[in-house]
Amino acid sequence: MRLKFLSIGLLFILFFIPEICFAQSLGGSLTLGFPMDEFKENVKRTGIGGSIQFLFWNPAPRMPYSFGINAGYINYGSESRREPFSLTIPDVTVDVDRTNNIVNFHLMGQIILPSGPLRPYLEFLVGGSYIFTETRITSSGSEEVASSTNFDDWAWSYGGGGGFLIRLMPNTNLGEKVGSIFLDLKVRYLYGTEAQYLKEGSVIVNRGSVFYDVSKSKTDLLTAHLGVVVYFGNLFAGD
Repeated sequence: MRLKFLSIGLLFILFFIPEICFAQSLGGSLTLGFPMDEFKENVKRTGIGGSIQFLFWNPAPRMPYSFGINAGYINYGSESRREPFSLTIPDVTVDVDRTNNIVNFHLMGQIILPSGPLRPYLEFLVGGSYIFTETRITSSGSEEVASSTNFDDWAWSYGGGGGFLIRLMPNTNLGEKVGSIFLDLKVRYLYGTEAQYLKEGSVIVNRGSVFYDVSKSKTDLLTAHLGVVVYFGNLFAGD
């Protein structure tokens, strides 16, 4: 199932590779994810991760909007322990690390004030999230020995948000194709459909057997972002 959902994400990205190659802006941000409503009842921890986005044209006074894609990753839980490598080799231990993760892919529309050093904007998103729990075994040198996806599922999602671009550099010395650089501050609310997932403590190992305590709910998520956006060309560099 994991391969199926990762394939969906890969096809999503490959479909837009021609547009990405001609993208007019590139942005990246650190992300905090706050589970909301039903999701919050099961997942208490704030997630942390990052996101990347591409816009396909620069907003202008006569056309103060744009369209692009966004992809993100959030870790909403983790557990670690040391275990003997096997029952027959108890004198060699390995690290066992389990993570609970969300990878999302969204089409994104943006409406923005296209001038000035401080530029407020609104965003609209539609797409989906791949939710999975993975366990990895690593040696003391951090070399991966084995890994396995314990559980995964898919949730469709849509939502919106808003923020501010704060101009850091009106022009750069990185060449004629690189225009202004902005600090990006924003929040988003994503409404997620119902999905099944694991959380911290959901994988119970007892006497060589494993049991999954699966949670099920809608997957609404509030995210806060701190990042940087680079606009290419001079179209977006003016006041």
